[in-house]
Parts: sequence; structure tokens; C-alpha cells
Amino acid sequence: MVCLRWNKAPVWARSGVVSRSVGYGYGVKNHSTRSAVPANPQPHITRFGMVDALRGVAVLWMTLYHFAYDLSHFAYWPQDFRADPVWTWQRTAIVSMFLFCAGLGQAIAVHQGQSWQRFWRRWAQVAGCAVLVSVASYGMFPRSFIYFGVLHGMAVMLIIARLTAGWGVWLWPLGALAIASKFAAQALLGTGEVASVFNAIPLNILGWVTRNPFTEDYVPLFPWLGVVWWGLAAGQWLLRTHPQALSRPLPRFAAIPAWLGRWSLSWYMLHQPVLMGMLMAVGWVMGR
Repeated sequence: MVCLRWNKAPVWARSGVVSRSVGYGYGVKNHSTRSAVPANPQPHITRFGMVDALRGVAVLWMTLYHFAYDLSHFAYWPQDFRADPVWTWQRTAIVSMFLFCAGLGQAIAVHQGQSWQRFWRRWAQVAGCAVLVSVASYGMFPRSFIYFGVLHGMAVMLIIARLTAGWGVWLWPLGALAIASKFAAQALLGTGEVASVFNAIPLNILGWVTRNPFTEDYVPLFPWLGVVWWGLAAGQWLLRTHPQALSRPLPRFAAIPAWLGRWSLSWYMLHQPVLMGMLMAVGWVMGR
């Protein structure tokens, strides 16, 4: 979720002069004056531990949130996750963190010269997982399955972020407009026929709705594209003016969040089946 993780060094970087440190990725050691760079070097990819750790915090928070949701779903602890502000605001904060990190990740990828070929390989993983989420959620919740959740929205927004990475400081006001557009649409559309068109599939993926669709996860383009744009703008600003803020050593307690942040997509896909499986097993033991 995502800022996109890099978990494998380039072939030329695995030559013995490169080491991986927790929270950073890959850095060259000066053990030898001989060059390990081949005739056609690839862009050197460096991980930024601060971004991984921030994403990891979002992963931990999301896991706790989903565990509470599952407790409610299996009637162990009934809660109103659709209307209770205690839960709706937590969801907003968690999704915001993930998408802000996705923007940061795109700023870093463009800065480090990531090719479109590599971008599409990683994008295909996100899009493929989005399809799996739709299929699995349809099996469990056929009336409210996920057709445009966080991974679906992220797949679209990553492309937009990549295409607009050169817009510079304009990303700040455009992000604000993207966020404000959702609330403006609610005020302008009212309850007429136009509103009903925007409330229905497929236009409701834009987010200009007056009534949220009945689905287990819903992350439309607006207002969330604004959060991605702000993450992209913030990443570009930090890389340009304060690159040390992203590359400074992590404190020891941040090692676990940073590790989770590097494996965020895999964790996202696996944590709910594991949590639900555990609760189903508990229910079976208790005879529920």
C-alpha cells in the first residue's frame, strides 16, 4: 500500500561491495577502488527508512483496525464501522497515511530515475492484488464486495502521479482542489437526477457522490488523489531542500515498522485472511 517497496538490489549491486542495512536499502562500501558498475549501469535505488517506517505505522494501525472490524463482523464486539466517528476518522487517517506514502514513493522513484518498465512491473502487482481483493470480497460479501477500494484507487492514482510528477509546486494547490472538489460536489449536485448518475457505477469511482455506495471499501479518485499529490509534492520538496531528513538513521524502535513498510503490499493481502481464520477457529473451538 502504497509507496512501492524495493526488495531486491540490481544484479550489479550484488557483487560483494554492496550491503543492505535496516531501513535504508542498498549503499556502496568503499572496500575497493575497483568499479563494480557495468558498461550499462542501472539507476541506483536507495531505500529511505523514514518513509518505510511511516508506511509501517500505517500498516500496524490498519491491522488493529481490521482486527476490531473482524471482531464486530463475527459478533464478538459489535461496532458501527460505517457511521461511528471513532472508526470513520481512523479509517480516514489510515488511508491518508498510505496514500501520502504512495506520493512520497513516486517522488523518490522519479528522483532516482526509475524507468517506466520498472514502474509498470510494480504497478501490475498492485493492480493484480486489486483484482484478487475484488474476487475474494465478492465471495464473502456478494452484496457489498470491493470494486474500487484502496488498491484499485492506488493503481489509478499511481499512474496519474507518475504523469504529473513534473508539475512541481502546482501539485500543492491542485491537491487542495482535488480534496475540496468532493465537498463542493456534495453541495452542488443535491439530490436530483445528476446526483443519481454520479452516485451510480461507474461514475461513483470519481468520488463526487452525495451518497456513499454500499461496499466494504471505497477509495475514489476524489478527494484521495489530493493526498497522493501532496505526498508527491512533499517528497519532491524534501529531496530538493532537506534530503537528510529522509536518509537519517532510524531509532532502534522503528526497525519493526520499517520492516513492515517494506512488505506492505504482501502484509495487506495476507493479514485479513489470517485474522479471519484465527477468529473462525476460535469460534469453532467455542462452539459458536
